[in-house]
Amino acid sequence: MPTPERTSLDEIVDAAAGLLEKGGPSAVTMQAVAQAVGVKAPSLYKRVRDREALLGLVGAAAADDLTERLEAASGGLNDLLVAFRAFGRDRPEAFRLLFTTVVDADRLAATSAPVLRATTVAVGEAHALEAARLLTAWATGFVTMELAGAFRLCGDLDEAYRYGRRHLVASLTQDQVAERPAQGS
Repeated sequence: MPTPERTSLDEIVDAAAGLLEKGGPSAVTMQAVAQAVGVKAPSLYKRVRDREALLGLVGAAAADDLTERLEAASGGLNDLLVAFRAFGRDRPEAFRLLFTTVVDADRLAATSAPVLRATTVAVGEAHALEAARLLTAWATGFVTMELAGAFRLCGDLDEAYRYGRRHLVASLTQDQVAERPAQGS
């Protein structure tokens, strides 16, 4: 008679995600995850190849969470930027993990779909990708710096993010966007 299943892959990934948020990537060990789900570490290897694969699963779940949040936003550029920052603030270690090589590129690419839809509406199909990259790069940079405590000149970061959103969205949603050749690109 086979041994009964004591834990599921979802429970393992959830436990690893919890450890990640509490202590960063170094806290995600097979031993710590096993203890969190109530099994011995060797039994985890029946479900997960190794720690790298486990972090990949946590990253994939984080990408799915971000995609769901972006899909749940209204579809407007401003709301997408709000949802993106909220994800980073709610799950800072998962946010950081998204920008590592352990996360499946296709899974991460799915997060761009709602952004591309919104930028297509805002600027048209011809420049949707460029607009999506602009928004994503700005928001990623802002949130990364915020999480690292890199904004040291005082001031209200919520207001700074609102200011940036307002001006970026306005620049992309103007009725007449002047087409100028990029210099030095």
